[in-house]
Amino acid sequence: MRRKRVIVVTDGDLAAGRTVQVAARNIGARFISLTTGNPTPISGPQVVELIKQTPADPVVILVDDKGRSGPGCGERILRYVAEHPEIDMIGAVAVASNTAFTEGVKVDESVACDGTIIAGPVNKLGIPEKLGNRYLEGDTVDVINELDIPVVIGTGDTGKMDFADDYHKGAPITTKALMEILNRSERDK
Repeated sequence: MRRKRVIVVTDGDLAAGRTVQVAARNIGARFISLTTGNPTPISGPQVVELIKQTPADPVVILVDDKGRSGPGCGERILRYVAEHPEIDMIGAVAVASNTAFTEGVKVDESVACDGTIIAGPVNKLGIPEKLGNRYLEGDTVDVINELDIPVVIGTGDTGKMDFADDYHKGAPITTKALMEILNRSERDK
């Protein structure tokens, strides 16, 4: 049986849910709206069941720790889904936040608020970090370092970034991040 391809976005508030729904539709993926919540309102096993029931492929989910530093429910869900034998986690959109005391994650690249793809991390507003800063900091990203997720793309706050990623505008930043994950996963086959 072919494993379901999944992309995770490490944000979960209402703006993120609306934005990811539009972005997933833009790339021909299915978004599981029941993962929208701050923090994520359902468990890892529930998320996996919803993924398995979804006829579409790939599937996009949200995970969120509600700004909490250290391992929270969003990170536990992400670990459960990424390590599940029936799931092929092809990538993560690592979302920057202002959470203190995070380890952060090294990204393959980021989509800045102006839509350009850059080699390093961005901050919550989608502005490239200063030279020398190699890690994107967010409340639900630290666990990514421990998982085998082949592509990690950074962005600022999903659906926001001073309206640069607004779902009314077609969610261009999140769409570009998801498309980059899809393109890289196809190249790596």
